[in-house]
Amino acid sequence: MRFSLALSSLFLSTLVASEGLSFFSGGQKILDDKGEAVPGNNPLTHCKPDHSDDILELDHVNLSPNPPVPGQRLTIEAVGTLSERIEKGAYVDLSVKYGIIKLLSTRADMCDQVKNVEIECPIEKGTTTIKKEVDIPKEIPGGTYTVFADAYTEDERKIVCLEATVKF
Repeated sequence: MRFSLALSSLFLSTLVASEGLSFFSGGQKILDDKGEAVPGNNPLTHCKPDHSDDILELDHVNLSPNPPVPGQRLTIEAVGTLSERIEKGAYVDLSVKYGIIKLLSTRADMCDQVKNVEIECPIEKGTTTIKKEVDIPKEIPGGTYTVFADAYTEDERKIVCLEATVKF
């Protein structure tokens, strides 16, 4: 559970104000029924091929090390641009699976989560750079983890939707 919370924190950070969370895998590719890869050294992909209406455009997300290593510190650096201001009431639906087992499924208040990366709401429109370090627990069980995060404004407009698969 500690690991799923760490992944969740990372993902929430990326979603908010150009944060960048990238997960693990090398290079970029377009997945069959998924959207394009997020630029940078990460395995993040957009949930759908057409994400042109997203409020957050991620310029890049880099992880170091990539892939992350259990028991080591992960540095996440993200740069993104918000096309409009994000107000209180914005939220993210987040799920983390281990194989087919759902570890976490929750709706989180985005303004509460961005405090983890020293950002306060409202989040102003424009370009933002975020850098976050997270200690990856060494006790992570080997296997495949899938993370899905879908973020919306307080009035239900899409901020961004991202997915990632991580193998330990």
